[in-house]
Amino acid sequence: MKRREFIKSLLGFFLTPFFKNEIIPNLIISTFKYGKNKYGMVVDISKCIGCGKCVIACKEENDVPDLPFYFRTWIERYLIFEDGEVYVESPNGGVQGFKKLNPPKKIAKAFFVPKLCNQCEEPPCVQVCPVGATYETDDGVVLIDKKYCIGCGYCVQACPYGARYFHPKTKTPDKCTFCYHRIKKGLLPVCVLICPQNARIFGKIDDPESPVYKYIKNYPLQVLKPHLRTHPKVYYKDMDMEVR
Repeated sequence: MKRREFIKSLLGFFLTPFFKNEIIPNLIISTFKYGKNKYGMVVDISKCIGCGKCVIACKEENDVPDLPFYFRTWIERYLIFEDGEVYVESPNGGVQGFKKLNPPKKIAKAFFVPKLCNQCEEPPCVQVCPVGATYETDDGVVLIDKKYCIGCGYCVQACPYGARYFHPKTKTPDKCTFCYHRIKKGLLPVCVLICPQNARIFGKIDDPESPVYKYIKNYPLQVLKPHLRTHPKVYYKDMDMEVR
């Protein structure tokens, strides 16, 4: 390899991970430090219609307060105008869906983005917990042991995805668990089950028979904030670079 080619490849290696919402090649996916039987989710943005059924089902299944600002999962609507301006909204997390808008200027494209805990492979919330109440299971799901939690809030502040909130009843942080109580029984997370468009795909990342594994191997996927190197296990298909 010539010296100039070597330098270009070296620069590419160091700079590529810092691009916003980078596309994750299959090669990079295969080098992640995943253990066996790790769960993950793919969200196909092109299929989401913003109906809010996943948000409602999640609240009912997981005893999430039926009040604004308390969500384990929520939906955001992105409007990208022809002049490049981006408008993002999430009225009450998308529980009632989204109203039709009459924008003052032309829209280039619009889409919905469901969000939830990213179940990071390198979770900042686990690192900052002073008592070990936030931990990762052997199958890759980040959970909170509310018996040990002291309610300090460090994990809420450390999450770069805004996926945690303080539960008003337990006075401890709460978040998406992939419906851990369900998947341990062989059931799907309720948000996956309820989606009328099959926009959420769930399964084990390292199981060749899993739909998630097949998506990772066959489609270019993105993750939120890849520059943070948290290695999320929630992947997005057809996500625009404007999503944050």
